[in-house]
Amino acid sequence: MGVNISDIIVAQEIRMSELKGKIVAIDAYNALYQFLSIIRQPDGTPLRDSKGRVTSHLSGLLYRTANYLAEGIKPVYVFDGRPPDLKMRTIEERMKIRMEAREKWEEALKRGEVEEARIMAQQASYLTKDMVSEAKKLLDCMGVPWVQAPGEGEAQAAYMAMKGDAYASASQDFDSLLFGTPRLIRNLAITGKRKLPRKRVYVDVKPEMILLEENLRNLGITREQLVDIGILVGTDYNEGVKGIGPKTALKLIKKHGTLEEVMKVKGIEMENYEKIRKIFLEPSVTDDYMLQWRAVDEDALLSFLCDEHDFSRERVLSAVEKMKLFRKYREQRSLDAWF
Repeated sequence: MGVNISDIIVAQEIRMSELKGKIVAIDAYNALYQFLSIIRQPDGTPLRDSKGRVTSHLSGLLYRTANYLAEGIKPVYVFDGRPPDLKMRTIEERMKIRMEAREKWEEALKRGEVEEARIMAQQASYLTKDMVSEAKKLLDCMGVPWVQAPGEGEAQAAYMAMKGDAYASASQDFDSLLFGTPRLIRNLAITGKRKLPRKRVYVDVKPEMILLEENLRNLGITREQLVDIGILVGTDYNEGVKGIGPKTALKLIKKHGTLEEVMKVKGIEMENYEKIRKIFLEPSVTDDYMLQWRAVDEDALLSFLCDEHDFSRERVLSAVEKMKLFRKYREQRSLDAWF
């Protein structure tokens, strides 16, 4: 979910080929939730192995990452650590929404309403600790690096991009901009044809890039003011002010300068806004990571996916062939280190 400031942000469509040779720090939880939501049977049932374990997240992670590597993109997945205490309310609300959606999904299945069931099933997706561990194991087999963030994965990915260790961060949420990423790539995990809810219409979803400095310059604000706009609209850490959307928030911040002044003039009372501002401007991040892309461990990958989770050997081997195309980019980075 995150902060909704799409109405004031300008993005530019890009091609996957434009990311060739570039390191992209991907918000792992965000991507895995996308896979769990989208990769399902027509009635919304997730993919499962013979033991009943959900494998939608593994399927998405395997094939999507293989495509990245074939394109010469250098992905690094960043996993969430402990969320800020202020996020617990949001987490509890999301869990409640998922439980309600699950009940509606089961009811729709009983009525035979397949389309309704599929929509409810997507909203019922949730990520478990076992799924996260499986995702990390799969990445290890593929030779793709991952980073364990101490706090928010988006904050860590943004930090890596700010340092220059990554070209950009990738997430569907706009929070990455508030965390300071210089470049945000959206739709990377969901590129392709997508069906619109309750319509027999399919649309092309293409990756897009948002440049932070360009947007700040166009809006005439600072990053600190963008954070204040986010707090007015509502974030994962606060509900925001009723009746204030991103365009109104932008006008207020540009006119009055700071959130404090807007609150004073408008008679708004808001708790914890200083703590929320600090979460975005001084997030919990780490320098304890090493980005190294290794050759795929074919035997380990086949054992994990095919023997343990009943994946098609032919399809996994097809993905392996795509991964092998990445070798020239991995070797090129090694050669660059000598000059």
